[in-house]
Amino acid sequence: MPHPLLPELSVLASRTASEQDFDVCDVQLLTHLVPMTLQVQIRRQDGGDVSLDECAAFSSPMSEAIETSAILSEAYVLEISSPGIGEQLESDRDFQSFRGFPVEVLTEDSQGSECRESGLLLERNEEHVQLNMRGRIKRISREKVINVRLISPTA
Repeated sequence: MPHPLLPELSVLASRTASEQDFDVCDVQLLTHLVPMTLQVQIRRQDGGDVSLDECAAFSSPMSEAIETSAILSEAYVLEISSPGIGEQLESDRDFQSFRGFPVEVLTEDSQGSECRESGLLLERNEEHVQLNMRGRIKRISREKVINVRLISPTA
């Protein structure tokens, strides 16, 4: 069950991030740690990578916003980070960045059955996801794709 303060903290983080030209990707409040830890993941609004210096620079306005709001009355640690690389490919940028990497594509056929296919990612466009499957090109209709995720080269 999420912490009851999480919605307020998420709104506060989003507002503060927006003022600094960032988007919030995720907010977690880890109350099992002493002191509790507030983790905020940010991404640049222009889609670019967030540097360590940018995370450090965002820490001050975020800390100030938390203190001003008085949402957290207990001691806490604030951690600012970027989301990094996810296992599942979602954005156009993900598909560009991971061309040539091994992926698994989960699809659904006309009978509603799921099927998994793996190969090296070649591209994703408006109509299909294209894989290199042991030297053969396979085009999979995007309307059948449920998800695409990175896999280890030995999988």
